[in-house]
Amino acid sequence: MASHVYILQCADERYYVGSTRAGLERRVNEHNAGIYSGHTKSRRPVVLAFSQEFDRITDAVTAERKLKGWTHVKKEALIRGD
Repeated sequence: MASHVYILQCADERYYVGSTRAGLERRVNEHNAGIYSGHTKSRRPVVLAFSQEFDRITDAVTAERKLKGWTHVKKEALIRGD
């Protein structure tokens, strides 16, 4: 089963980085429904800005941890493909 790391752009222009084994569209919909009580719940709606697929969830989680350490500017460059 494929896994993903993803970046959501929140309504306040902040970014949220996550990973999932579930379908990516499903996870974005869950964030928009307010199912998760964390960062995105008070910053809805969210829009998928970036995603990358991995064969293993461990690789997606490693990428998530890396991206969470990046600055806002560096995340924007990744989203633009720079």
